[in-house]
Amino acid sequence: MRYMLKYMNKLNKWFLMILIGVLPAMVPAQIVEDDYDKYTSINQLGIAITNFGLLGNGFNRIEGEIRPSFMYKQNTLVAREQVEHSANSGLWVGGMINGQPRVSTSIVDGVFESGEEGFEFIPLSPMVEKSSVTTSPVYDPSAISHQDYSTRFTDVFPEELTIVPNHEALGIEVSMRTYAWDFSFAEAFVIFEYTITNVNPSATISNIYAGIWHDVSVANMNYTSIYESGGGFTWYDNLDGYDESLDGSGFARNMGYSYDDDGDDSWAETYIAQKTLGGSVPQPYLNTYYSAWPWNAVSNETYPEYVMALTDAERYAQLSSSVPKGTTADYLPADGYPANPGSWLFLHSAGPLGSAPVAGDMENWELPPGESTTIVFAIVAATWATGGIDSPDRRANLHTNADWAQKAYDGEDVNRNNVLDFGEDSDQDGELDRYILPEPPPPPNVYIDNLSQQVDIYWDRSSEEALDPISHLKDFEGYRLYGARKVQDDEQTQEYSLLAEFDLPGNSIGFDVGFDPVRIVNDLGEPDSVLIENHYYHYRYTNSAVKNGWLNYYSVTAFDQGDPATNLASLESSKSTNRQVIFPGTTADDW
Repeated sequence: MRYMLKYMNKLNKWFLMILIGVLPAMVPAQIVEDDYDKYTSINQLGIAITNFGLLGNGFNRIEGEIRPSFMYKQNTLVAREQVEHSANSGLWVGGMINGQPRVSTSIVDGVFESGEEGFEFIPLSPMVEKSSVTTSPVYDPSAISHQDYSTRFTDVFPEELTIVPNHEALGIEVSMRTYAWDFSFAEAFVIFEYTITNVNPSATISNIYAGIWHDVSVANMNYTSIYESGGGFTWYDNLDGYDESLDGSGFARNMGYSYDDDGDDSWAETYIAQKTLGGSVPQPYLNTYYSAWPWNAVSNETYPEYVMALTDAERYAQLSSSVPKGTTADYLPADGYPANPGSWLFLHSAGPLGSAPVAGDMENWELPPGESTTIVFAIVAATWATGGIDSPDRRANLHTNADWAQKAYDGEDVNRNNVLDFGEDSDQDGELDRYILPEPPPPPNVYIDNLSQQVDIYWDRSSEEALDPISHLKDFEGYRLYGARKVQDDEQTQEYSLLAEFDLPGNSIGFDVGFDPVRIVNDLGEPDSVLIENHYYHYRYTNSAVKNGWLNYYSVTAFDQGDPATNLASLESSKSTNRQVIFPGTTADDW
């Protein structure tokens, strides 16, 4: 296994070092343990996150469990859909101090232990989770998304100890926040917001560039497992690329991406990508860059420009420039990137960053002591849209998911200029609001009555009262009921089957079925409800002829009418929110 990160050893080392060390005045002394067991779990993209800049878990078991590192899809029982994408990724930040480049990294090629060159951040705070969902146990009205994580870390180590060799700190504190939503259209991305503060009291940092280094290996552990001896896992069948296609607003997507070369017999037909959403430096002054190289390659005969950096100067050059494209047979003719699969890494970065341009020069930015700058990235996953070789058509799902991430970040900033222009203030509050997503109605509350060879599904009408956050109108349209049966000793190829759909009648949206077939009524035929476990339910659907003793699961979603004026299709709530697993009856004798 490439990364045998000794998390507990690392935790103990930093705990001791911070305990006995004396931090400079620019960083308050704290005793903070490493958080390495958290991951985004609210949607389908499960990314392990830490409070010291590292992402992914190295494909190591955490507390004895196999958990997502960069898994898409994580909330599915379909084995072919559970694809991992990266062992580790991590933040790089570089800048110039007195004309000399300095780079601080959370990880680089070939490092395996804390204290080695490359592990150059330490935590300042634990991971904090919050949610905007009112029923969540971590609900907080200040939360941005359905699952926020936040933490702080720094590259300033205890003054009396030389911990990381060959490293001269920039003197920065990084505040990281991640955002994820439990919407079907937002299931495949997580947003990472990094705010970088100069805590070096004696130096201005100029032309900061920040990026995320990715040790990608796209693999389905149900097919080629790294967790089993002889499981068939390999690091050497991936390819990278850089997508410069235009989105629907005419902006270049500019995202680095990676994929398994042959899709592993349809077990790993997915992409993982990173794109820059924006930051405190406005477009068009914020540039994006892409570099790639094989693992630990200090030289490369076939691709001489595609090599790992060894010094701060070389890493700063990678952060602030892109690898050249090629035209020979060793490069893909469509985009000019390497055609030979291998153990490829990539780095996607953006800059220059700072709090103000240098002497009014918008091409150069600086960050004086005490000031901050922000950069926002999205990590995006997607299934292949078509077969065949990599192409824009095959990346269609990746484009869709990346565009939703961009829309989420943009919010009211339609033209992406960091200014609230005329006509953009949708809520009339005078402020530029970001992280605004169109929301489907919330899924209803569900109760399952488990009978012999029959399942009765009850749900309430709470979804019908929801207001869309953008239009501020009730745009509820209907319900969809899903069910699935997991068959023993047989591969499951589809998680959910649509059992039924009911929608408002008479508006020419959907099937105009109405709700009468499932509405609970009284003896006079009037709409009514039933009280079950102190909650009132208004609809009932009976699923008959189910097999006793075998695992079944059900979900009820709500969907809205969409918005033709903005070309927004009907949105549906997540199937996983109210999913319930049951075993009808008590035995499987009648199977």
